[in-house]
Amino acid sequence: MKILARHLTVDMYGCKSNNLNNLIDLKETIKKAVEESNMTLLDENMQFLEGEQLTALLLLHEGHISIHNYPALGYTAIDIFTCSENSRPERTVAAIKAILKPEKTKTTYLKRGDFGAVKDMKPKIKVSVAPLRRIRNTGARVIKLLSRKPR
Repeated sequence: MKILARHLTVDMYGCKSNNLNNLIDLKETIKKAVEESNMTLLDENMQFLEGEQLTALLLLHEGHISIHNYPALGYTAIDIFTCSENSRPERTVAAIKAILKPEKTKTTYLKRGDFGAVKDMKPKIKVSVAPLRRIRNTGARVIKLLSRKPR
């Protein structure tokens, strides 16, 4: 069975602080990037929160994008969720990366709705009692040692 959606989480560190709170440039870049990524923008809301923190939420026909900028830390967190096989969220990330110029980027790709085989859907639980048994045995030895009468 194919996956239902892709979810990219992106952490950008060491971003240029003057670009992090430039609402106009960031808004234009994101809109253009969404279009180039084969996604359709339905609605957007971008605004400043506490201090200079910028938050953006874009509703797409194919999913959504959320962006949270922290200029004081030079950090941006981005989530892109898309359920279209034709969309290219990596292009959106590249466009945002070009304007924010981070020193380091960490991207995590998640497959959403990846049911796999029937055996993969069963919960996997692994319990190890050996460490607990060792602790209990050690405790018993310590008590035995302390309860000895001095000679």
